[in-house]
Amino acid sequence: MSWDEDGTPHPLALRRTGRSEQEPDRLPEVRELEVLGWEPAPEDMLWVFLPYVWPPAARTWIPDRSTHWAVETRLDGHGHITDVQAAPLAEPDLHDLDWEAEEVLTELGLPHRPPGRLWLLRPLGSLPTVGAVLDRLRAVAEERGVEVRASAAFLALTRDELAALAAESGSET
Repeated sequence: MSWDEDGTPHPLALRRTGRSEQEPDRLPEVRELEVLGWEPAPEDMLWVFLPYVWPPAARTWIPDRSTHWAVETRLDGHGHITDVQAAPLAEPDLHDLDWEAEEVLTELGLPHRPPGRLWLLRPLGSLPTVGAVLDRLRAVAEERGVEVRASAAFLALTRDELAALAAESGSET
């Protein structure tokens, strides 16, 4: 288990540099990797640890060139929208976006994620999608009486089940 701190991004990501005004899932390199069977890692706090425990042969990352936007909406006295302005978040504000994820990782005893990465995963075993893998993890947790929440017990179950699925599909390394 690791964040692949010393690893390099997927080679497709090396063809592009600089900030993009696209949101993460709209980046061209993400779309290209989706065609090759990769899926963006879920953003839900329940799964914040997922790339850390996902088998290395079935995970990759790319630099996050996306832009995160702050949207300000003004309303009149009747609740009608009178103005909407969007502006890119400043660098210090971007770090604030990760505080909740870092707090969860700390509670789980895991190291913080390397900044500036978008994680992509491939399905494991005979399951067709990452969503199907997550559904299976939820079902196994329910069968074993493990609460589906970011906890040490759910982390251990997830790690073990992913290892079993990787062995089934031959993507353990």
